[in-house]
Amino acid sequence: MGKVKGKPGPLARRPDNSAFKQQRLPAWSPMLTANTVLPFFYFMALMCLLLGVWLLLTVQNTQEMKLDYTEAETCNKCFEMRKNVSNANKPCTCTVNFRIDKPFKGDVFFYYGLRNFHQNLRRYMDSRDDGQTVGRKKNLKDPSSYCEPFLKDPSGRPIAPCGAVANSIFNDSFVLWYHHPNGRGEVPLMREGLTWYTDKYIKFRNPTTDNLTLAEVFEGTAPPPYWQKPVYKLDPSNPMNNGFINDDFIVWMREAAFPNFKKLYGILFRNDNPFTKGLPAGNYSINITYNFPVQYFRGRKEVVLTTVTWFGGQNHFLPIAYLITSSLILLTAVVLTVVWWKFGKDGKNMKE
Repeated sequence: MGKVKGKPGPLARRPDNSAFKQQRLPAWSPMLTANTVLPFFYFMALMCLLLGVWLLLTVQNTQEMKLDYTEAETCNKCFEMRKNVSNANKPCTCTVNFRIDKPFKGDVFFYYGLRNFHQNLRRYMDSRDDGQTVGRKKNLKDPSSYCEPFLKDPSGRPIAPCGAVANSIFNDSFVLWYHHPNGRGEVPLMREGLTWYTDKYIKFRNPTTDNLTLAEVFEGTAPPPYWQKPVYKLDPSNPMNNGFINDDFIVWMREAAFPNFKKLYGILFRNDNPFTKGLPAGNYSINITYNFPVQYFRGRKEVVLTTVTWFGGQNHFLPIAYLITSSLILLTAVVLTVVWWKFGKDGKNMKE
């Protein structure tokens, strides 16, 4: 019997007399009993336990060393110097010594870290012009108003790159030294290839040069107020690593989600002895060009040396989460088993 048409009232809105619309289709619903539920709980507890132990063993195979250099050794004088804004352009270098007791085998990654620096603030994250950093000439000379107050310099020239994110770029630099019995040697670090492919070749591009030099393309623009050199001179040793495609610049522009974070600075170049197998055990030192002030936001600075596995760096969150989940599921299963055992399968021992 079909739907009655052309008549007002309830009959006009009555659904078709079909098995689907009248809910006469065959249906199935599981019968949840102790014989099916309890084994599932124990199985899930076992799976989470095995995953947690496996991931924990994997994480423990990574090696990591953190070194807070904010006020360490000779860096203390630089820390005090950076408290005065008038000393911002004065150079300051320091050296921090440390020792590696166990060799770091395989690829070794060099990170710089910041604490209590909130890159995830909405106004801070919005203070940038993605059209400018993707290489649009219109945005180069006329940046987005989101970049205020880092939109133009006092003389009216547009800032490139504009915004608070670019202006606050981390500008400390490091040279790592290995002290061997015959003296010391510089640890070679690869300073390129640090970014995601999509960042390097899609999200960040230099404006088209049209047979001009990069300096001529950026003519008429000003560097951010806190920068010591313009964007087209970020890497004097490699002309192809300047402008908006500079690796250090791209790494910084990918904002961190948490106030304590680390960003990649370099990767060990394992081509020459004694670094072909990684970092050997021994004494090391880091020469630091100390530029980035942290006392204004009560922050700390550190360097991190770490190896990685297929799981990534040293992060215990996921293994511990699996182990805790396994414990909670197992506890629930035991409680349900005790209740089922006490009151009986059919509930005959339950009091009404």
